[in-house]
Amino acid sequence: MSRQATTAQERIRVSPDPAEPFAARIIGWVLAIGGAIGAAAALTLTIEKINVLTDPSYRPSCSINPILSCGSVMSTPQAAAFGFPNPLIGIIGFSVVTTIGVAVLAGARLPRWFWLGLQIGAAFGLGFVHWLIFQSLYRIGALCPYCMVVWVVTIAIFWYVTLYNIHHEQLFATRGTALLRYHTVVLTTWYLIVVALIGEQFWFYWRTLLT
Repeated sequence: MSRQATTAQERIRVSPDPAEPFAARIIGWVLAIGGAIGAAAALTLTIEKINVLTDPSYRPSCSINPILSCGSVMSTPQAAAFGFPNPLIGIIGFSVVTTIGVAVLAGARLPRWFWLGLQIGAAFGLGFVHWLIFQSLYRIGALCPYCMVVWVVTIAIFWYVTLYNIHHEQLFATRGTALLRYHTVVLTTWYLIVVALIGEQFWFYWRTLLT
């Protein structure tokens, strides 16, 4: 093989990869920071729930008005979908996610089965969160601010775990470069849809604040 051909191949190998932002260090930060925020929100909700149980007259710090009211949400069956307070799931799940993120940042190389397991867990969390979004908007008629923090980080964790697995061809036989290039567009659109649903469902209240 000629020297020119060898040089050309070397240039191809070292050329910038447009999907490189989804390297291990990026997903590590997403998991570590997102998991920590989610765990903090879940722990706060648990403490608020304990305070409500021990003192029926206690007003949760996140009960701001008739719509933004943790107290209204905590008292519903949906707040204990599996027979115990939902935040307990968050404390455990987000703590695991945070630990994985820290391990990745420390240089741990996790096997494919581990990432696929995390993908399944993230998908479960995503489905559960969207069920809670539906329940909050169309059944309970109130929003829990700390819960909404959990919604935000859960969506982000699922999205970036999925992108990481796509980038490393652990889900499909392609890197999905175009999808990775516009990752923020998809995530922003996702959030805007949720915000639009909240705005539409509770517009009767929001407009009173504008008058």
